[in-house]
This record gives sequence, structure tokens and C-alpha cells, in this order.
Amino acid sequence: MENRTYTADAEPGDEVTVAGWVHEIRDLGGIAFLILRDTEGRIQVKFEKDEMDDELVETGLDASRESVISVTGLVKEEPRAPTGVEVVPESVEVISEADTELPLDPSGKVEAELSTRLDNRTLDLRREEGQAIFEIRAEVLRAVREAFREANATEINTPKIVATGTEGGTELFPITYFGEEAFMNQSPQLFKQLTAGSNLERVFEIGPIFRAEEHNTPRHLNEATSIDFEGAFCDHTDAMDVCEQVVSAAYEAVAENCTEQLEALDLAADFEAPETPFPRLSYEEAIERINATGELDEQLVWGDDLPTEGEKALGDDVGGHYFITDWPAEVKPFYIMDHDDGELSTGFDMMHPRMELVSGGQREHRRDHLIEGFEQQGLEPEAFEYYTKMFQYGMPPHAGWGLGAERLIMTMLDLGNIREAVLFPRDRQRLSP
Repeated sequence: MENRTYTADAEPGDEVTVAGWVHEIRDLGGIAFLILRDTEGRIQVKFEKDEMDDELVETGLDASRESVISVTGLVKEEPRAPTGVEVVPESVEVISEADTELPLDPSGKVEAELSTRLDNRTLDLRREEGQAIFEIRAEVLRAVREAFREANATEINTPKIVATGTEGGTELFPITYFGEEAFMNQSPQLFKQLTAGSNLERVFEIGPIFRAEEHNTPRHLNEATSIDFEGAFCDHTDAMDVCEQVVSAAYEAVAENCTEQLEALDLAADFEAPETPFPRLSYEEAIERINATGELDEQLVWGDDLPTEGEKALGDDVGGHYFITDWPAEVKPFYIMDHDDGELSTGFDMMHPRMELVSGGQREHRRDHLIEGFEQQGLEPEAFEYYTKMFQYGMPPHAGWGLGAERLIMTMLDLGNIREAVLFPRDRQRLSP
């Protein structure tokens, strides 16, 4: 819109045109106020009924909440106004009128169920809190990219339609691809390994992944955003170092650049970047510490996966982000390299006290060992020939990890449900909007 002024830039004495949504109207009889909201904030528009054209007053005060309007007028200082200034209107135009019955209240005065909010996401994101979450998300992704570049990693984009799943199994969404069966990719894992084996060496990707898991929990999605790293001539400890740097950079950027958004979410007072280095606990130490908390009905034994309540108990015990390393070889995917003893893997998880954020490890770069891993997990090596044949042409040692972007945002902002960190989430029940 030509010559539009954002509400935050309106100064006393300016002749402005502001445009946005009708946030609220207060009619006090001879005087009335319309609060106009845009992406920068809110501004009061003052109507003195006896001194203004009746049609002007009627146009402004008859506009329903959330209608899109533009107001042209003089900005005056008014200490009693919410922002210390107000607009005395010379003209008001209703650009797009909203229904008088709204499915939710964008002002936040009346709370709505999460399902109602997601069904009406455009309205929901007019809330100050909703806008804050996604401005912070954008800052996190910007900071993550910058941190990867500082780590000499090149951004890549890998296919999301594939002939075979990364890890096999039933957690795949099948599609028809020109008469052939294909799948939505579970992970960029195999492709980022192949790229790390080129002369690019260090690569990263931020992109969607798809998992047909029949979860219905506050921390699982069927379409998620994965932040991935892979580095040639890196071992698992190098990969953990990069992971730590990237996560810390995200927090630091939000603390520095998102003060207003943190205030909108009531997080500004306590928000801080996690201390580094993150503790690195072996799997054996982790289950010992979980058992010592006494929070589980049954003691964990070697080889057990860590249950949700176990992760929570350990997170409370550690009190911050941490790594779990040296997992049993049998519980990690075929592409994770084992230590020399063959009992332990180089696999690691990076944890927030609430949940797992990252899974990674050093990869198996020796082709014969890789083929054995396929067979041990019941996968057909021939189905992955595009991947395995590249290991015949000089594959360097390499390591990497995948970080769930939504889980990072969810834990960073202490959100109750991962769907709050996604514009239009996809889960078992939700395919629209």
C-alpha cells in the first residue's frame, strides 16, 4: 500500500495512513476509540462524534472486529493512549469486512482450544503470542544457518520422494510415482552421507521429513522439519561439538534479537542460552542414574530403550541439555559405526530435560561392514544400491546428526504441544488446513 506507515513508526505531528485489523472498539458516548493492529503493534484512533462527519464516524465504528481497514489522519500525542499517541482520522476505508461471529478471539481475552486454533490458524496467528512463536522460529533457523556456515558447512537440498525408506520398516508414506511405488522420505540420512563423501565434505540441510508413525502425543508429528548435519573426516565427538555450537547459537540469537517476542510469551525474565559444554553421559551411566532416581516402577537393564518417564527423571537430575553416548550397537541403525569392541556404537542422542532433540553418530564408511549391517537388520542391500555402490569409490570417515526443529522450538519456548511450533501441523487426525 502506497505511503503506508506502520503503527510503531507513527510520530506526533505526522500525517499518516495506517492499515491493519480492527482489534477493538470502545464507544463511550460522545467519544469513541478504535484500536488498529498491524504487524508492528497497535494504535488508537479517536472519534469525537460531534466534531466529525457522521459518515466518517459511522464507517469507523460500524467496522466489525478483525475487519481490515486503513485510516488516514494526523498523529497527536496522547499520554492516556496505549502507545502514547493517537490518530485523529480524516478518512476511514473498510478494505475487507470480517464476519461478526469469529471462531476464536484474536485478542486473547477468551481462550480457545488448540484444535480450534489450528482449524483457524490465520486468525490464531493474529494473537501476539502466535506471532511471537513464528518470529522466534524464523530467527532460530536464521541463526542455525549462520552457525553451520561458521562451521564450514554447505547447505544442500535432498529428495523427498524416494524409492526406498532410509531405515526400512512400516513408517513410510507410500505414493504412486508415474505408475511405480515410491515413498515420502523419512530422513535425508543416506543422501547427506553421499554428499559428504563428495568434495563438499561438510553439509547441512533444513527440510521436511515424513514418518507414518501412529503416534498421538504432544511431541510427535507426521511431517516435521529436520535440521541435519554431516561432516567428512569427522567422528562422533566432532559431530557432537557442532551440534552443541548450533543449538547454543540458536538460543543466543533469540536472547539477543527476540526480546519483544519473549516478552509476549512471558519468557524474557528467565530466558538464557544453555551452558556449554553439555554433559556427555554414556548409555550405561544414563540407565544407572535413572534407576537411582527411583522414579520407575521397574529398573532398567542393559539394552532397554529409555522410556519417557526415564528421560524426564534423568533430565531433572542433569538439569540441562546433555548427550547420551555409547549406546548398545544392537539398538542403533545399520549405518551407525560401532566401536572396536562391536558391543557399543558411536551413536549418540542429545537431550533436553523434557525430551530427545537429536540423534546422531559416526557412520559406517567401510562397505563390507555396511552390507553386513543391512543384512542384520533384515534389509535388502540391493534395494539401496544407489547408496552402497558409492562406498566402492573412496568414502571418507564421516559423522552427523538430525535435530527436530519443532522440538527445539517447543523446548526452547516451553510450549505444551509441538503443534504450536508448526504453522499447519500434520498428524494422524489433521490433513487440513
